[in-house]
Amino acid sequence: MQHSPLRLHLGIGARRGVTAEEVLDLVRRTLADAGPGVIAALATAEGKAGEPGLRSAAAELGVPVRAYPAAELDSVAVPHPSATARAAVGTGSVAEAAALRSAGAGAVLVVGKRKSPRATCAIAREPG
Repeated sequence: MQHSPLRLHLGIGARRGVTAEEVLDLVRRTLADAGPGVIAALATAEGKAGEPGLRSAAAELGVPVRAYPAAELDSVAVPHPSATARAAVGTGSVAEAAALRSAGAGAVLVVGKRKSPRATCAIAREPG
């Protein structure tokens, strides 16, 4: 029986004006810790979904951008909540919560948040 590859969901938090290059560099570094898998989506908070750097990074990766309201992300339990994210976006987590929410019920966080100067990235995998 052949197994399909694990589907990975990238949660991205970003400051205004982040570049696609910075996001992609952070994604590559974070993926190195995730193990094998196929990127299914880039997920973020609604307020960040229009950032050109995030949209360009998703296009480069060939995946959709999934955006979630801050209140929905705030209901996701995460291992590394952030007072900075709460003050800026209204949720204790963007990257970890968005990755887990995008990957669905039973998702597993495979890489906790990693940081660059203007972005954070976390990776969750779909259950199974």
